[in-house]
Amino acid sequence: MTDMTPEAQFDNFFALFEQPVQFEIHQERLDQHLRLLQKQYHPDNVAKNLADTAQAQQHSEKASALINQAYQTLSAPDSRASYLLEIAGQAQNVEHSIADLEFLEDAMQMRMDLDDAITDKDRLVLQQLHPQIVERLTKQSDRFSNAYKSKDWQTAIDATQKLKFLVKLNADVTTGLDEVATAHQSDDDDLYV
Repeated sequence: MTDMTPEAQFDNFFALFEQPVQFEIHQERLDQHLRLLQKQYHPDNVAKNLADTAQAQQHSEKASALINQAYQTLSAPDSRASYLLEIAGQAQNVEHSIADLEFLEDAMQMRMDLDDAITDKDRLVLQQLHPQIVERLTKQSDRFSNAYKSKDWQTAIDATQKLKFLVKLNADVTTGLDEVATAHQSDDDDLYV
């Protein structure tokens, strides 16, 4: 497998990671395949198969970049949904604004609550927000998956737009929880100084 160029070797990111072309992925298999590909395309291993060391280095760097990009794309639900729409030739409207005012009001309220909780280092509010965001992520992921399977492109695009917002919100609440935990631990450490 290492004698082909990364560009010619794989039809798409799903093929690269030996995953079916669908929204649902097996994260554990994706992680395992990432390690396998990283090992396979490591510069030391590629250099053994190619006589020209400079060519081997360039080949390895291209493969590594492609592998990392594919992994990042498939790992996150928003980028995976966008990629599936791209494969289906339906990605042209993904970057448009969200038109669902009810979703926007709810999302903006969650954003304000999140920002306040981070500023106030309020772990309890952050812990309450996290499952709410995860629930909304799951709902939009299911919406996308069903719409994609039935080729309901408008619903798939709408779900993708909402996923982009929710993934960012989820990352921010996770970061906020980590920061509050670190600050709390640091405060505890000060007691023993």
